[in-house]
Amino acid sequence: MFSKILIANRGEIACRVIRTARRMGIATVAVYSDADANVLHVAMADEARHIGPPPARESYLNIGAIIDAARQSGAEAIHPGYGFLSENVNFAEACAKAGIVFIGPPADAIRAMGSKAAAKALMEANGVPVVPGYHGDAQDAAALAAEAERIGYPVLIKASAGGGGRGMRIVTRADEFARALIGAKREAAGAFGDDRILLERYLERPRHIEVQVFGDAHGNIVHLWERDCSIQRRHQKIVEEAPAPGLGKKERDKLGEMAVAAARAVGYVGAGTVEFIAEFTAGHDAKHVYFMEMNTRLQVEHPVTEAITGLDLVEWQLRVAAGESLPLRQDEIALQGHAIEVRLYAENPERGFLPATGTLHGLHFPDGDLARVDTGVREGDAVTPFYDPMIAKIVAWGEDRAIARARLQRALADTAILGVTTNLAFLHRVIAAPDFAAGAVDTGFIERHHDALLPSSRAVPDIALAAAALWQLTQPPPHSGADRFSPWARRDGWRLNLMPTPVTLHFRHGAEDMTIDATAERGGWHLRLGDRDCRATAERLPDGRLSVTLDGLRTTLRVLEHDAALAVFLDGESWHFMMVDPLAPPADADAGGGRLTAPMPGRVIQLLVAPGEAVRRGQAMMVIEAMKMEHTIAAPRDGVVQAVHYAAGDPVEEGAELIELAEEKPG
Repeated sequence: MFSKILIANRGEIACRVIRTARRMGIATVAVYSDADANVLHVAMADEARHIGPPPARESYLNIGAIIDAARQSGAEAIHPGYGFLSENVNFAEACAKAGIVFIGPPADAIRAMGSKAAAKALMEANGVPVVPGYHGDAQDAAALAAEAERIGYPVLIKASAGGGGRGMRIVTRADEFARALIGAKREAAGAFGDDRILLERYLERPRHIEVQVFGDAHGNIVHLWERDCSIQRRHQKIVEEAPAPGLGKKERDKLGEMAVAAARAVGYVGAGTVEFIAEFTAGHDAKHVYFMEMNTRLQVEHPVTEAITGLDLVEWQLRVAAGESLPLRQDEIALQGHAIEVRLYAENPERGFLPATGTLHGLHFPDGDLARVDTGVREGDAVTPFYDPMIAKIVAWGEDRAIARARLQRALADTAILGVTTNLAFLHRVIAAPDFAAGAVDTGFIERHHDALLPSSRAVPDIALAAAALWQLTQPPPHSGADRFSPWARRDGWRLNLMPTPVTLHFRHGAEDMTIDATAERGGWHLRLGDRDCRATAERLPDGRLSVTLDGLRTTLRVLEHDAALAVFLDGESWHFMMVDPLAPPADADAGGGRLTAPMPGRVIQLLVAPGEAVRRGQAMMVIEAMKMEHTIAAPRDGVVQAVHYAAGDPVEEGAELIELAEEKPG
């Protein structure tokens, strides 16, 4: 076994590998960019080495810098995690050339499965069914348009060299194909350095089911059952579970056999995932199952497989890479219970899932007895625009799916984050949705349930507003500079020989200003919430939660506070407030004018207009790439471009003025 390994990654997967290595007595080396100098994976590792500036291409994708770090540290092997260089054949070969073990499959297997088109051809040759489509060499627009007509609309354009939704477009009509093709090729080239694409028949309500496989250098290959990853947004997974709901034993065994056959076809060694797309009938029986791709690495969602098998897949990776045989035979791999994982992202679901940045001023995760939490952040860390915005994976296991789902709901309800916008409430609504509870999932789940999962407006409930007020009213007096037992340190409006004076609290929720009048009563408070009078008491609990009794109904919730920001978390939902100084001047309500600003930090990848050009409402003017996604800046109205402040390739910060748009002068 290795004595020291280097982890060529960051965030939660780096922390995950470090935990297993530490348990096995293996020393670890972290690598980090300038942006990650003080993050969790750096602190957890036995040593850490700097590899470059924040952009991934200059640090975590810098093969030379990582190989040098491994050599200098004396690491015998490199674990690539997932993403970054994990499926890069050049990196695997560079490790071999340097005499360092690559903890992953052989370079030939990565090469064989690295091209989706080549992988599909290989699978067809080995009798594994593939989705009807086109994965040939002709890449000119006319040939691809002709193939799309042959396949029949709707068709799916996919990047041949990568995944994660990059370079993917759904096209429903022939007149939309050319524009979608240009966007897909541009995005694929930017993400993978390869603009080749393939076409597939788009299945209307498919399920995304994948099988975990493992091979060793002695010719043994097994599967560790399947996962359902159908709940996706923008073709990226956000909920995964194992086993797949509604799948019968016969279908489960068949999937496993096909996955093992796919892995055997490329002489696979290490951890891999064979992904299938399946059409199901109303009775949940699989009507058609097609090979989609093979990921030659550990998957983000591997914890659900660990939960139902009781195995540590990173330990298996290390043992196989060290030349050992697989720890278990196929008939020894048990399937016990059910597990569901959600990916907690810094993003804004109400704004099209735009990634968000900021500092994690408040952070609370559920107890380990309720759910497993894999994270790479701590309170005080920043979510930057340079890397994937995932904050954590929260995984719940149960004896059956209903118990796993109930535990996950409780775990999400006990999660709280302040300082950055997240998809926490959205995830809770997905898990609570009746169709999800019934196992009626497919890749169109989010679009089909959009209105329920993303309600247009939410009124602030009295309990949330009362909790915000009571959190302030129950603040302990300062412990320095004053006698904390002095009546002058009290916050309840106490007056000598007089009735307590009302305390007025001012909050802002979104664009709405709210005022709460509170008057101390014996043992509690009289609150005026809008036009409602109520009586309330509150107690701060030892675990940091707040127990509120409002008109006789007791509720326990969590409140996080930083500076003037305060957030109330209850039953998976949250309400964010700013504490307002009523004497402060009002914010300028007309800061935008005719200027267009960046919705988030990123990089300009395409400029479509020039100063003096007339534009129409909705016309695309600029394309920005940020956190693995493209965002089009469109004209909000008719007008004339007065100024353009950024060119293609320029980095932009959130809120930066991109384009000035003047009123169009009448002819």
